[in-house]
Amino acid sequence: MPHEVIMPALGMAQDTGLIVSWLRQPGDAIKTGDALMEVETDKAVMEVEAQADGFLTSVTAAAGDHVPVGQVVALITDTAEASAATPQQPTASIVEPEGDLPEGKNIIMPALGMAQDTGLIVAWRKKAGDPVAATDVLFEVETDKSVMEVEAGHDGYLAAVLADAQQAVPVGSVIAIISTDKPAKAITRSAAPAPAEGAPSSKSETPEPGPAPLATVSASTPTRTVPPLSATSHADANGRILASPKTRRLALEQGLDLARLVTHGVPQPFHVADLETFRTLGAEPASAPQSPAPATSKPPVPLHIAARMAANGCDGFIAWMADDGNIDLQPQLLWLRFATAALRQATARENDQLVIETGTLGNTDGRFRDPDRSRLSQPDADNGDQPPSLVIRDLTGSPVISVTASIAHAPVLSIGREQDTYVISLDYHAGHFDEDQAIDFVTGFAERLGDPLHYLV
Repeated sequence: MPHEVIMPALGMAQDTGLIVSWLRQPGDAIKTGDALMEVETDKAVMEVEAQADGFLTSVTAAAGDHVPVGQVVALITDTAEASAATPQQPTASIVEPEGDLPEGKNIIMPALGMAQDTGLIVAWRKKAGDPVAATDVLFEVETDKSVMEVEAGHDGYLAAVLADAQQAVPVGSVIAIISTDKPAKAITRSAAPAPAEGAPSSKSETPEPGPAPLATVSASTPTRTVPPLSATSHADANGRILASPKTRRLALEQGLDLARLVTHGVPQPFHVADLETFRTLGAEPASAPQSPAPATSKPPVPLHIAARMAANGCDGFIAWMADDGNIDLQPQLLWLRFATAALRQATARENDQLVIETGTLGNTDGRFRDPDRSRLSQPDADNGDQPPSLVIRDLTGSPVISVTASIAHAPVLSIGREQDTYVISLDYHAGHFDEDQAIDFVTGFAERLGDPLHYLV
């Protein structure tokens, strides 16, 4: 079955992405994790990786094209034969809402992962009619892998809310409108529910020609029925239990074992609503057998994300501090503070103590405790034995601009420089982040480098 390669939303206010270059050609054999293309947003350039094995075929967008978020740009198929076919012309994937709506900037459901078709709106942080700033959190969205806060991206007023909380919405659907002027009457409504299969149209007995509407899920989320206990129910092929981080956190706080949902056949991935299912399962047997530990464990698969960011924002801030404040500030101090803040935000570790280790190629310079909460020019040194949450490696003093790092104990953020551009690399494995958290961390760090004054004042 072909696997679609879509244009992901690498930023919260992103409507399109610029394909900088294709790193693979049509017909090439592809492995999961291979970098397929470089995509540029207004903040950074990032590599987009393949999410399936196969052959790259049916490429519908070229380097230099601006492609709407959620649009299919290629396929990964079982054979290379489709590569010879003439690709269809791409069509915009943003689903415009119907009805009389106020003018303004459309806010779409972002694609936070390459395999994401829909996003579940967990909660709206603003209500229709409220004033919003570009950096205000507008809503929370849950995908198969994480719960993330989505910023407004524009200043103005929330003139229309076009989907309910707890409603699953297809990627690319317009779910809100932000207007420049305060609306005379703000609009709140649900996204259109999907029509029942085989149901006749209410408009006409004969459907009008044209593209089929993109279905959405009704705002009323049905309760899952727990199937009878099955001895063959299990997690995925690798033995993992698939659940969003919020679900895992709540299950841990409440002492709930997600393996019971697997055993009872509740479909994965698990979301917060699935925790209600525990009420129907009754008490867990005291004599429940423990799963034996595997005799051997495979080493974690190394994962890698790369980005580029113009260095003029960081350089300008350092020059301003020297001229106006007579403060000699090293770039590494900015990296230390910004990386910690971005890590805390991406992984929802607001109350945790974070220890950051810094160094160069082959050397460790120091360890610092919560550098985002100490003086910028004098971060607090750490002399304890807490494992580091992150290792920052400075490559700017060497001719090397990027290295795939070893990642035994902590994720490694490498920062190199190529003329007026920072080259940012994150090496990690699934025990450190999920894919969405890793992208959010790299994006957040790059955004801070691009505009230091905005995040420090």
